[in-house]
Amino acid sequence: MDSDHIIMKSLQNDRLLRALQRQAVDVTPIWIMRQAGRYLPEYREIRARVKDFLTLCQTPELACEVTLQPLRRFPLDAAILFSDILTIPDAMGLGLYFSEGEGPSFERPIRNASDIKHLGVPDPHETLRYVMDAVTLIRQELDGRVPLIGFAGSPWTLATYMVEGGTTKNFSLVKGLMFEQPVAMHTLLDKLTQAITAYLNAQIAAGVQVIMIFDTWGGILTTRDYLDFSLPYLQQIVTNLIREHEGQTIPVILFTKEGNEWLEALAGTGCDAVGLDWKLPIGIARKRIGHQVALQGNMDPCILQASPARIREEVATILASFGSGSGHVFNLGHGIHPQVNPEHVKVLVEAVHTLSPAYHVSP
Repeated sequence: MDSDHIIMKSLQNDRLLRALQRQAVDVTPIWIMRQAGRYLPEYREIRARVKDFLTLCQTPELACEVTLQPLRRFPLDAAILFSDILTIPDAMGLGLYFSEGEGPSFERPIRNASDIKHLGVPDPHETLRYVMDAVTLIRQELDGRVPLIGFAGSPWTLATYMVEGGTTKNFSLVKGLMFEQPVAMHTLLDKLTQAITAYLNAQIAAGVQVIMIFDTWGGILTTRDYLDFSLPYLQQIVTNLIREHEGQTIPVILFTKEGNEWLEALAGTGCDAVGLDWKLPIGIARKRIGHQVALQGNMDPCILQASPARIREEVATILASFGSGSGHVFNLGHGIHPQVNPEHVKVLVEAVHTLSPAYHVSP
């Protein structure tokens, strides 16, 4: 039985998996980073009833409900697990908490080599069992409608939060540790790489069908430091991930925000797709690396604040920039903003599905 037949048999809508493997599709698939979240009134209603954000992530039934909410509104081509990239540092004992309006913080941030030495690598089947339970529940509820995306933050990105103790504007603490104690930083990144790999493989075993790694803060590094402190660890994760499960290939998407300088290096890791922010036309990215990998992106999230006509115009521009053929997963260049009107998201999804068939030959 060939792989195409396996995909068709197991999923009612397999566009995302096909596009990530650069197989023929009928229309360009679309999903949206942060598609489950604060812009949806039904999400805000649940969030108002729950003590805090972490409780929402750690309750499988609620995480499942929030994951499915956007799919009830929009004909999206994938679901993405509702969780947070900081679940791993929390499982490492740093004491994650969320303050209203201030974002994530840690009670016990990492500040020196001694702190790093005492960090353990968590067993995802124990400390992160709630994530696997959510994956199992979501797969049951999806019942093969669309694939489920699992994810994690990159080692460097998680390290920034762990050392800074939360969000930051100048990254002075984490960069200071990197410059002054590079051996300690590499030790931290190595432990995180082990933890992330085990975590993502546990998600795959539980049922996610695509993996995405968010290197949100890789773009704050110089090229020298990116190639030393971020890219090699992404490479290790890709190399050690389970790449086939339940008879299906498990595609891997890498996304370094503001990483356009390193697209060729990202494509060379063995991933299946590279995510793009909105600063580089997707047609240029395709000329650079589109013969190696699929591309995901890359509409500016702020376009969703504009009129429906302007949204459709931008969709048309991006589709035309990519051009004919498969290997394009339409997405924003970063997460959807909380103040977006859900009706504008509906316009976006419908525009992609309506305008993209001209660029494809039906499989």
